[in-house]
Amino acid sequence: MNRPRPVVIAAIVILQAVATVFFVGDAVTDLLNAPSAPHSLLEAFVAVALILGVIFAGWQLRVTLERLRSQERALDTARGALADVISAQFDAWGLTPAERDVGAFALKGLDVGEIAELRGAAPGTVRAQLTRIYSKAGVTGRAQFAAWFVEDLLETGLAVAEIDRCGAATGQHERPQHRET
Repeated sequence: MNRPRPVVIAAIVILQAVATVFFVGDAVTDLLNAPSAPHSLLEAFVAVALILGVIFAGWQLRVTLERLRSQERALDTARGALADVISAQFDAWGLTPAERDVGAFALKGLDVGEIAELRGAAPGTVRAQLTRIYSKAGVTGRAQFAAWFVEDLLETGLAVAEIDRCGAATGQHERPQHRET
């Protein structure tokens, strides 16, 4: 689903504001010429409604943009947190550099043949590496391996990422321990 771009929404709000100024000017002129005429009173009421509509639309645009920025920051944090969780856990499991590569490709959803091709290795080698990774992780297969990281991210990963980011700003890089399975 395509969302309207904030610039387009802002342009519409500006166009509404310009139209409102024109309409308010016309309503004021009519009120000055015939203050009690029903047409003048109706135009004055509509002018007030237009002003309130433009104010509300501008406020909603601001709220929407703030929410969008907040969601983008949360998504960036989650991406960084997952990478941090994966790296820390690979360290904790003592994966070799080759196992780390194979594990990362497995988490990305690549099959044994694709991993073997990317690494320039035999499929049997990749299968053996995956077996060692699963053993070190205490899981029985790819689904449990991937689920381990999703569960960890949901439980502690985002909090750890915030601690890491705060620690990076203060020069402290101590990291809480992740669970072992």
